[in-house]
Amino acid sequence: MADKTATPLLDLVNEPADLRQFSLEQLRELAEELRREVIEVVSVTGGHLGAGLGVVELTIALHHVFDTPADRLIWDVGHQCYPHKILTGRRQGMRTLRQGGGVSGFTNRAESPYDPFGAGHSSTSISAGLGMAVARDMQGRNNHVVAVIGDGAMSAGMAYEALNNAGSMDSRLVVILNDNDMSIAPPVGAMSAYLSRLLSSKPYRSLRHIAKDLAAIFPAPLERAARRAEEYARGMVSGGGTLFEEMGFYYVGPIDGHNLDHLLPVLVNVRDTPDPGPILIHVVTQKGRGYPPAEAAADKYHGVGKFDIVTGTLSKPKGNAPSYTSVFARALIAEAERDERIVAITAAMPAGTGLDLFENRFPKRCFDVGIAEQHAVTFAAGLASEGLRPFAALYSTFLQRGYDQLVHDVALQNLPVRFAIDRAGLVGADGATHHGSFDLAYMGCVPGMVIMAPADELELMHAVATAAAIDDGPSAFRYPRGEGVGLELPERGEILPIGKGRIVREGTAIAILSLGTRLGEAVKAAEELAARGLSTTVADARFAKPLDQDLVRRLAREHEVLITVEEGSVGGFSSQVMHFMATAGLLDAGVKVRPLCLPDRFIEHDTPYNQYDQAGLNAQHIVTTALRALGLEAVQQPARA
Repeated sequence: MADKTATPLLDLVNEPADLRQFSLEQLRELAEELRREVIEVVSVTGGHLGAGLGVVELTIALHHVFDTPADRLIWDVGHQCYPHKILTGRRQGMRTLRQGGGVSGFTNRAESPYDPFGAGHSSTSISAGLGMAVARDMQGRNNHVVAVIGDGAMSAGMAYEALNNAGSMDSRLVVILNDNDMSIAPPVGAMSAYLSRLLSSKPYRSLRHIAKDLAAIFPAPLERAARRAEEYARGMVSGGGTLFEEMGFYYVGPIDGHNLDHLLPVLVNVRDTPDPGPILIHVVTQKGRGYPPAEAAADKYHGVGKFDIVTGTLSKPKGNAPSYTSVFARALIAEAERDERIVAITAAMPAGTGLDLFENRFPKRCFDVGIAEQHAVTFAAGLASEGLRPFAALYSTFLQRGYDQLVHDVALQNLPVRFAIDRAGLVGADGATHHGSFDLAYMGCVPGMVIMAPADELELMHAVATAAAIDDGPSAFRYPRGEGVGLELPERGEILPIGKGRIVREGTAIAILSLGTRLGEAVKAAEELAARGLSTTVADARFAKPLDQDLVRRLAREHEVLITVEEGSVGGFSSQVMHFMATAGLLDAGVKVRPLCLPDRFIEHDTPYNQYDQAGLNAQHIVTTALRALGLEAVQQPARA
């Protein structure tokens, strides 16, 4: 619970309407209180810190000027939405942030009417906002639509597709470019603030429209000259807005995003001027504003665990094993030491994918293309077409954005791009928008794709070595977020025989065929079943494609029950197994096949263990599935010592 004496103004705000009566001086004080609240919350829960601290004043100004939720306020990605959530009735729940049953770390339509559009992936806000604006116009309403997009999200092509579409229409849409990293703006200060107020004012904009109307009635040469003169005058005043002006937006800025004296008049002018068409307001902010450790290390404090407010020291639980991500980086570096053709690509996630370590070793062989997964995949295809050996390291949930390129530019041309798919399966606190649920299904149907799913960190090293050796088509290997199981690791992985699994434990009655890191739970289940007198085989498929048909045939013929286990959706590994068994006539032999995969629903934020419990993929669920297949589900649990 927050210290009530420390936040007297924030305590009065239960919804944005409460702050609309505040004076400018009160809003300034509210900003300080809100910033302290965000820091305190994230220090307890972990989460995205720097981006939220950077938009405190902007959040207050937007809710002060616009009539939310009737006016739609869309936050791109949602990393910066914590101040927004605190001001929109969710303050008391913020200590449950990203925990099971608690407040989501991103905007969520189901959570609040103040979240008109959910987002966990970037660069969607302008497209969604334009859709809302057009729907408003068609329905005869007059509310405002405001989309806030960060400069990082502007590296994605989707943002420019939306800008291009919006610029060609008359629907009134306000886009706020939150510039906190790219430094695309000239210095901001009093003169810039004055000019921004002038540009956003009704008299100036009316005069501009008159000038354009007059230019339109001139003969063609004079019209072109008049338009050039008007654009030149705009360039003299506004500086960096030429790109957005050319795309059809009315550009205002840059504005100091931490100065309410500058922000409020511009937002009021934009709100109160009824001219049609899209407007872009360029706001310059600082990530981590107001918290020195976050100001000094914006990347480090973008997403954090719990930390000490006074010192800024991040609390990291002591791990017993290295993370899968770091093992991937280690394995890739080992391969690259021996093969200078190996290069790596990331889409704005060098630390998240471990490629920052690769870049430290091979700076000229690592490419960060920004938030542009479509480009990343085709860029990798181009590299492969010229004889290099590219590894595209992407989160599973983000690879979805490059699926057409994966099919059309990589697989169709049989190019040897290697996809390192991080965050496969259920990811914990980031929740449904970040789960790697679908890659086994959406890649398994692509012809020629080799798909591996290592069961532990040692197997991951083998998968990297195997992918590096595959030079006659595309391949992928998927691995989860979090730590391995603590195995001793070699200097370099082994090259596995393509499409061959392994037997981990021999049995006679029940067979468990596991793909990926549920193998540990499968072994636990086998031990539980053995305690009940049910001899159980455990096999590690290693490959989802090509499938080890000999292994499946053996398991089906020698066991009464065959259970497949995977950390993916319906349509993935089990579908490959069932399809083969059906076409091979193995389903006619009497074996009882039971697929275990992620359920056909989205699973919200929680701990990974609890999420897999909800999904029915922990050891006890495997045991229950086996017992039910044998008609023994009523058998009592054996006594434990």
